[in-house]
Amino acid sequence: MADKAVPHFHNQDGVPVIQVGSKEFMCIGALPPFDHPHVFLDMGADHEIICQYCSTLYRYNSGLKAGTAEPASSVWDDRARLAAE
Repeated sequence: MADKAVPHFHNQDGVPVIQVGSKEFMCIGALPPFDHPHVFLDMGADHEIICQYCSTLYRYNSGLKAGTAEPASSVWDDRARLAAE
């Protein structure tokens, strides 16, 4: 995760479910420049949420650290993008 207070996740790989270690996060859809508006998702008392833009199903996994995901490639880290430019 980049130095963000709220983790950002994407589904560039098109997986059916992304397990996350945070119940509040941002979904960006695919990787830029093909991302959708970055939307804040809050699971509240639930353990799953679907992004209204890209229909990605996010499932909370208490075994994961906050800001991490399975698959790990779903974590958006804009530092990696900036280093590649």
